[in-house]
Amino acid sequence: MKNKANPFYTPYKGAAGGWGALKSTTEHLFKSENAVRNINTLLKTNQPHGFDCPGCAWGEKHDPSKIRFCENGAKAVNWEATSKKVDAAFMKEHSVSWLSSQSDYFLEYQGRLTEPLRYNPETDHYEAISWDDAYTQIADSLKSQDNPDNVAFYTSGRASNEAAFLYQLFVRAYGTNNFPDCSNMCHEASGYGLTSSIGIGKGTVEIEDFERADAVFVFGQNPGTNHPRMLETLREVVQRGGQLLSFNTLRERGLERFQNPQNPIEMITNGSQPTNTGYFCPKIGGDMAVVRGVVKVLIEMEEKAQKEGKAIFDHEFIAQHTQGLDAYLEQVKATSWSHIIEQSGLTKEDIIHTANVYAKAESVIITWAMGITQHHHSVPTIHEIVNLLALRGNLGKPGAGACPVRGHSNVQGDRTMGINEHPSQAFLDAIEKRFNFTPPQKHGLAVVDTIRAMRDGKVGVFIALGGNFASATPDTKATEKALKRCQLTVQISTKLNRSHLIMGKEAIILPCLGRTDVDHQATGQQKVTVEDSFSMIHASGGVLEPLSPEQKSEPAIIAGIAAATLGKFPIDWTEAVSDYDIIRDYIADVVPGFQDFNQRILQDGGFYLGNSARERNWKTPANKAIIHSHALPESILPKRAQDLSSDKTLVLQTLRSHDQYNTTIYGMNDRYRGIKGERKVVFINPADIQRLGFEEGQSITLRSIWDDGVERKVSGFKLVPYSIPAGNIAAYYPETNPLVPLDSLGEFSNTPTSKSIAIELEAYEEENNSNISLSVV
Repeated sequence: MKNKANPFYTPYKGAAGGWGALKSTTEHLFKSENAVRNINTLLKTNQPHGFDCPGCAWGEKHDPSKIRFCENGAKAVNWEATSKKVDAAFMKEHSVSWLSSQSDYFLEYQGRLTEPLRYNPETDHYEAISWDDAYTQIADSLKSQDNPDNVAFYTSGRASNEAAFLYQLFVRAYGTNNFPDCSNMCHEASGYGLTSSIGIGKGTVEIEDFERADAVFVFGQNPGTNHPRMLETLREVVQRGGQLLSFNTLRERGLERFQNPQNPIEMITNGSQPTNTGYFCPKIGGDMAVVRGVVKVLIEMEEKAQKEGKAIFDHEFIAQHTQGLDAYLEQVKATSWSHIIEQSGLTKEDIIHTANVYAKAESVIITWAMGITQHHHSVPTIHEIVNLLALRGNLGKPGAGACPVRGHSNVQGDRTMGINEHPSQAFLDAIEKRFNFTPPQKHGLAVVDTIRAMRDGKVGVFIALGGNFASATPDTKATEKALKRCQLTVQISTKLNRSHLIMGKEAIILPCLGRTDVDHQATGQQKVTVEDSFSMIHASGGVLEPLSPEQKSEPAIIAGIAAATLGKFPIDWTEAVSDYDIIRDYIADVVPGFQDFNQRILQDGGFYLGNSARERNWKTPANKAIIHSHALPESILPKRAQDLSSDKTLVLQTLRSHDQYNTTIYGMNDRYRGIKGERKVVFINPADIQRLGFEEGQSITLRSIWDDGVERKVSGFKLVPYSIPAGNIAAYYPETNPLVPLDSLGEFSNTPTSKSIAIELEAYEEENNSNISLSVV
């Protein structure tokens, strides 16, 4: 039955996965215009002698007999493996001004970039340029800088290990550590929080640990959309009798139940299995308070147990492996229940139940994603999670540990390869020893500082290895102005996107191969490698011939720029990309854990990189796991927003639709949330609609609250009643990225606070369409 107020909204009744996923996959196969070929391509996804999915970073148990792609992985493969082309002929027909008025979906749907392009400001069109001329122009610009720090080198998580290592080597040989990276905007808090607690910025679990865990706590993530292959793992925990508690602000179908498309009985009977044994909806940013409450209950349980000569805490682990527990426990005791309940949004009974589940389990995994990492207090929240794990020794034992679930398929590997604006001294020393030059020691610029530097004229050249910087970053208008101040912007890309239209005075697009493409180099067909969320290293080889001989691999493009800029210093770049084994030998010489790299990637399933904390080897100054103490925030909002807030203030979190991966829009639907053919929606508690005097389906303006005098607003969004805590709202990015102030950052991590934005709503008259000024919509 149609909803008259919101004709695009019909609550979804099915389970995650199942027939809905098969139907969606089929539709996207036909939309690619290469259905038969792409079916064969999909069957090689995440398989030995195939390619690693260009989507999420969830790992795989080695089982070649199973189909190993999900619905959204199929979308990613189909999106990349199109036969449509964007070349000089296409650009001749479409000016940059006209393209700028089109949607992000339209831009990427036009097809693969197939030849190098240079912007001509006199005609407002991109035009063909030869590879040699492109390399020369970029090199001339780099060599003309009076300081290498005037250049920023961005990296997307799509880049392979080989490309990332070559990139960081070139950039450090050039003389800077300016490595703004997509991880600066997502899991930077995880890296910082874990490193400062357990000495390594990665999760401590292997995928097999989910088979051994007595309990799994899932915080701040929507696996049904963002990493669907995780759903089977979660439901297996429930099926074998494990406890699985989910904590997520919105009710998400993937966290409720799952129909396995590879289970014939379920498909025939249209059955499904639960993916939780308890589902809790804390307020946005309330997860730290939830964990604080659980620990408060555990303290009471421990005190009672001690009177009976028993224990809840693992005192042997605490004494041998931790530092700082006493101060933390005092901090917890001093935290009032009223503060915990108000900030968490849960009842005391909910928290007591969670504590009982934790106390009864011998092994517990806590897993999280960006619902945890994009707040001002994200690092304290991750410290709180580590503290909870440490109380019962759930670090460094089978079936237990910390499990941040990374987004893009090699964002973790890029950091391992040295894409880091704050590299460790050990890494820099290894570079110096192997390549006989002293790399720059000064810390470089992350994403937000890069935007500020471009805005202030301190960075004049911006080179992006993949990604869609203009759409992915916060404070869209500020970012666009910053990019336009650059003298030169260079984008190494597979498809047309918004960042190609928000450029410097000069702009170059370099078309690169994707994961599905065969990579031919001088010595033959090449493979690359990636690292998943479980520190497994996999080989990946494309299976489709490139659409154009003008498309080059990312390593080849980096080598071309490097050779034009540095000659043969510090390596022979052309030789390095003739055979990627050479690059992997360099990696093995520099990066711990990669010894015999070329031999180990030949084994099916890849190899485990290792994790020091999993071995209870704490690489912290104290050589122990550090128990950090933080007070709960007074408010979820940063102080600068608190001072201007009122009883009309709501807290906004940005999120993806189901037809989206990062900034890539595959379609206009969000099946599990019941949205069809629309993206400008706001999910809101029905009580808030009534309290604020609005109506379901009403068009509204969202206005960001910040104290710098800059007006940040987006308009024409429809109100959709949804199961979300009162006072909280959610909407899609990149449409709502203009609302995130550039200076609203996570403590310690400097990650944009895209999950806790202070917002006020106001009525919007549809006829005032001239008020819409967002280039990202």
